[in-house]
Amino acid sequence: MYRWILDPTDRYAVLAHVAIKKSETDYNVIVEISSTLSPEELLAVRRAYQLRYKHSLEEDLAAHTTGDIRKLLVALVTTYRYDGSEINAKLANSEADILHDAIKDKAFNHEEVIRILSTRSKTQLMATFNRYRDDHGISISKNLLDAGADDFQKALHVVIRCLNDPKKYFEKVLRHAIKRTGTDEDALTRVIVTRAERDLKDIKEFYYKKNSVHLEHAVAKETSGDYKAFLVTLLGQEA
Repeated sequence: MYRWILDPTDRYAVLAHVAIKKSETDYNVIVEISSTLSPEELLAVRRAYQLRYKHSLEEDLAAHTTGDIRKLLVALVTTYRYDGSEINAKLANSEADILHDAIKDKAFNHEEVIRILSTRSKTQLMATFNRYRDDHGISISKNLLDAGADDFQKALHVVIRCLNDPKKYFEKVLRHAIKRTGTDEDALTRVIVTRAERDLKDIKEFYYKKNSVHLEHAVAKETSGDYKAFLVTLLGQEA
């Protein structure tokens, strides 16, 4: 529980380390950190990780992953995205076509896919994803899952969801954490604590819209004791 009382930067560093050191690296946590933080926040997490563990985040990540997952995750954590609001419509059109062709041809590990998702600004990517939907009548995330679902495709899907609409992504993580047999306390706590000072209010509203039950009521039903009090208090702060 101690990790939840750390300041946000150190907390993310610890979360990343725990995710990497699992018997199978929890790539969802790495994607969440690398795809939802600002460039400066991600850089601060990398510095905190190095100070705490005497290794770089990318070094440990590369040592505990292989193949396409390694290429994707290392690219995500080492990037410093442009954080401005400018959009290049022509670029959005061309890169939407690149992504569509890769999915159509099942070339998910194409270097251009990783390049686009790991380097473009979030604003630019949203324009690209919107162009994809407008041109092809289906969202890129749904199209990706319809094409199959190996680990790399699942990771790509999480990247796109985190970049495009983190509120919807985190609502789904919470819903699955609560509804699974034996509450997934790690996921439940991670989302509530890390989003409490960001967009937890929006996530709560979307959770209610999707499930017709308030998030704090669902959490209270599936937890108990001090742990329940801890989470409900955080949720109440956002009421």
